[in-house]
Amino acid sequence: MNSADQLVLELALRPAHGREEFILSDCNREAVAWIDRWPDWSPHTTGLNVHGPAACGKTHLAAVWRARSKASWIDTPIARSEDVPAVLGDAKDVVIDGLTGDWPGEPILHLHNLAVERGGVLLILSRVPVARMDTRPADLASRLAAMPAVGIGAPDDGLIIGVMSKLFRDRQLHVGRDVLEFLANRMQRSLEEAVRLVDRLDKKALAEKRGITLPLARSVLAPED
Repeated sequence: MNSADQLVLELALRPAHGREEFILSDCNREAVAWIDRWPDWSPHTTGLNVHGPAACGKTHLAAVWRARSKASWIDTPIARSEDVPAVLGDAKDVVIDGLTGDWPGEPILHLHNLAVERGGVLLILSRVPVARMDTRPADLASRLAAMPAVGIGAPDDGLIIGVMSKLFRDRQLHVGRDVLEFLANRMQRSLEEAVRLVDRLDKKALAEKRGITLPLARSVLAPED
């Protein structure tokens, strides 16, 4: 998903940064529990790795935490270790969004150490667990491996239905449970697709001056000739 799609997804799912905007489901329950417990994490915990596929809600959940912690946000590699103080600014906590093994390791090690020195923690978002990355230097690899890691799975029916229901409500549209279940059972299983599908249904309903019903949902999901 490119940055423009991510922005659309985040704006659609997060009109506000409050915890109440995040939809709880089996696939994200453990990760949400960690965020809800903060700042009452173990004093030995220097960070948390939340991992999962694209468009599973990692960035949205991190935004909820950032609104509470006032953390710095990093979503591009830091080129030099000497840039770390400026990147962290006055914050003590930090979100690293999209970490991969290709990021330069020394600046991340310095960032980790500076955040911990200030009494803060790192919230690291990644596709795969950081402990499985080929990370250098060894000191960074050991610090990342020591962090607790929690996965967010691919969206389940409960989450997809909840997200679409919320998106329709944000547009002042009432859509029946039968329609939502029909869509969830047949659509591509991602929150990004949920956003796009809601937009398509809304536009088609407006153009045809009709409600969002099962026949309309079927027409939107029908393959094009």
